[in-house]
Amino acid sequence: MDSQHPPKDVSADAAGAAAASVAAGAAPDHSAALTTEAVLAGEAPQTRLVRWLVIALGTLGVVMAINQQFLLNLFGFQPLGSAYLYYLIGIFLAIAFLTLPARTGQAGRMLWLNLPLAAAALISAGWLGMHGLEILQQGWEYDAPPMADLMAAILVVLALEGVRRAGGTVLLATALLFGSYPLYADFMPGFLWGTAYSPVGTVRAYALGVEGIIGIPMQVVAELVIGFVIVGSVLVVTKGSDFFMVLASALLGTSRGGPAKVAVLGSGILGSLSGSVISNILTSGPFSIPTMRKVGYPASYAAAIEACASTGATLMPPVMGTVAFVMASFLGVQYSTIVVAAVIPALMFYVALLFQVDMFAARRGLRGLPRDEIPPIWPVLKSGWPYLLSLAVLIYVLMGLRMEARSPYFASAVMLVATAFRKDTRLTFTRLKALIVDIAVNVASLVAVLAGIGLVVGGLSYTGVAGAFSRELLLYANGNTALMLLAGAVTSFVLGMGMTVTACYIFLSILLAPALVQGGLNPIASHLFILYWGMLSYITPPVALAAITAANIAGSKPVETGFRAMRLGMPLFVLPFIFVYDPALIMEGTALQIVERVALTLIAIWAITAGFEGWIYRVGRIGVVSRVLFGIGGVLIIFPELLTSLAGVALLAGVAVANLLMKRPATRASA
Repeated sequence: MDSQHPPKDVSADAAGAAAASVAAGAAPDHSAALTTEAVLAGEAPQTRLVRWLVIALGTLGVVMAINQQFLLNLFGFQPLGSAYLYYLIGIFLAIAFLTLPARTGQAGRMLWLNLPLAAAALISAGWLGMHGLEILQQGWEYDAPPMADLMAAILVVLALEGVRRAGGTVLLATALLFGSYPLYADFMPGFLWGTAYSPVGTVRAYALGVEGIIGIPMQVVAELVIGFVIVGSVLVVTKGSDFFMVLASALLGTSRGGPAKVAVLGSGILGSLSGSVISNILTSGPFSIPTMRKVGYPASYAAAIEACASTGATLMPPVMGTVAFVMASFLGVQYSTIVVAAVIPALMFYVALLFQVDMFAARRGLRGLPRDEIPPIWPVLKSGWPYLLSLAVLIYVLMGLRMEARSPYFASAVMLVATAFRKDTRLTFTRLKALIVDIAVNVASLVAVLAGIGLVVGGLSYTGVAGAFSRELLLYANGNTALMLLAGAVTSFVLGMGMTVTACYIFLSILLAPALVQGGLNPIASHLFILYWGMLSYITPPVALAAITAANIAGSKPVETGFRAMRLGMPLFVLPFIFVYDPALIMEGTALQIVERVALTLIAIWAITAGFEGWIYRVGRIGVVSRVLFGIGGVLIIFPELLTSLAGVALLAGVAVANLLMKRPATRASA
């Protein structure tokens, strides 16, 4: 961790310092983190100016989002949908230019460039917002006046610079490649051939059309994601993250290997509300990793546990990550449908982590924390009632009332009111500034990425190449589902190395998901499959963003931590294939089918993790042959055929009994 931190009252802490990289899934050492810290600290005159500009623009953006969501008509202002999108893009793209540095490691510098870019974003997007109704009614997407063409061109250029700053050069190259595709699509061979556009027509389509910069991903941010970013920031600023870690410690701290279980449970709960991987690590890691090392976990193993537990934040309902909201829009279903489908696989992942850390502790003889270091459970629950109440409100409004877009605003309001009764959690003016900056930088980073990704989506949609690619993939697979899934897994994993998870998902949901669905697979399972494999890069070398972040906190070697995290996260490699072949795990099927598949999958996960860790409950250590056989038994159970599952259960029972019989003579001899 950096040696410099914001003042203590600015309780965004490390999570706030990395807000931009969190939201976009950027690398933890991305200079956005440094810029945000500089903005919060405000030590130099230029950073004080940037801080107040970000606070002013962030306040305007949040107020505009609330006004739009609740139809308040503040000051007689209630813009149309497309106009509202342009206004938000202008505001948050300007914040992105103020907070994301032009060059890595130069946080807070080049103000002479950032201020004009921010002004250009406000002017170009603001002008288009003012003419939003004319764009739709007069068809400016096809024939626009010169001023509209100029503003559209400026917005496209700014979108490219924004995606470079927020997503890196790989994402910029992707946006340039597919964004320029309409210019030469008619020269491409075979299924790559598409409808060509002139340079002016391409710019108009991207900036003025509904499938470019203001397409579905940006609509999702404007309508849904901003609210959930707010609730995550409120949770951090009011110290809710501290409560959930203390709660996890009170529940599991004294058990065998307790601190590791605290890390898994605490990061799971915190991630379920924040939906952010890197901020989860920076928030809980400084607490969980030292306590894991204190009871005997190696530094690289402790960092890997935190990395894997925080990676599950993208999977864990009710909030999940930004990509889940985009998924709901692409599928045309309510967000609550995605939440219901994702809950069992997410819980399976965390159960697998708990199995592994417990078996590791048993094999190494690691104990939990002393009882006198663990707070009693009931006082902890009483102190955290504001956060539990807010979570209950969020779930009730989200799932019960089916008001997905408004649920985070209600939960945030309840949290702010409930925490106002305590001095250390109430929203002071200093914390309010930190809250606004945290929200602003999170949303700005998302807007910067998705504006650039809008060029990718537009390039594939307007040329018609996306549909042709899906048809070609189906033709080559020739009905072989396994081949399509394997191709999808490899493609998702490779793209996940260079893109944010959201960008990777959007790209593949256009190209790959239609082929999987047309091949007869469940639509939600197909999209979740892409999400799971795209996020594996968080814990898999050579990228392993989550593992590197946790390694920096633990002081361990990043590569070693990455490989340990990959081993701990092995269920993420397996689970997608399970729920694609058997949708019972995503709540598709009868109650009996769901219970049967859940039970068998739990046994399979236990068997595979026992094979990895070399430990069977009630038996103890097992040898290499038994470990291999146990792993094979778990794999057999995974297959959705009854005979293979029964064969796997029989193999597990045989190995366990054989080991018990071998250990009894040894026990008698030692006695």
